[in-house]
Amino acid sequence: MSTFERFLFGIYPYIALTVFLFGSLVRFDREQYTWRSESSQLLRTGMLRWGSNLFHIGIIGLFFGHFVGMLTPKAVFNALGVTAAQKQVLAVVVGGILGAMCLAGLLLLVVRRLSDPRIRATSRPMDFIVQFWILATLLLGLSTLPLSLAHRDGATMLQLMNWAQSIVTFQPDAASHLQGVSRLFKAHMFMGMTLFAIFPFSRLVHVWSGFASVGYVLRPYQVVRSRRAGAR
Repeated sequence: MSTFERFLFGIYPYIALTVFLFGSLVRFDREQYTWRSESSQLLRTGMLRWGSNLFHIGIIGLFFGHFVGMLTPKAVFNALGVTAAQKQVLAVVVGGILGAMCLAGLLLLVVRRLSDPRIRATSRPMDFIVQFWILATLLLGLSTLPLSLAHRDGATMLQLMNWAQSIVTFQPDAASHLQGVSRLFKAHMFMGMTLFAIFPFSRLVHVWSGFASVGYVLRPYQVVRSRRAGAR
């Protein structure tokens, strides 16, 4: 592999994750007023309901699918009786369905933002950058599906898993696991990693609040006493 590829897939993931985590922390600490989704629902509902629901279901499913699929050790799949080839076919089918849902929703949101003068006027440059960046990342991901179907032995899937698990366990020379992997996969991976680096500077930070809201389920009940009971 070239020196550039070794940097891109051996060092750049840590740079992107550092910007993602510390950038989010600084944004929350210094600019809490901007920590919101800045929804344009009041300006126009229209395509928002379909677009937002399809997009969110698709992208959340893709995120957790990538997370579980890439970071689950091979031994776990073997214990479950799932071969690399079966896992790859499953990833193609599920990823294709979720990817199509995400793409349909995202296109509706893009058209809505570009076609409505009021929404376009209240949009920031970063809003367009994020939407088109996600669109490009998604299209690259979908373009890898034919490659995966053409090579159903699961070898490429194992290479990607080994790379991801080497990154999170701080193994040296993680990039070497990507030797011979198609440039489409690599381009998709670069776009995905860079999305994490862009995250703290966009309205995507509201995703943190979505995950944090799960904490309300575990929060103890708040006991509220009436004024009369307090007087006693």
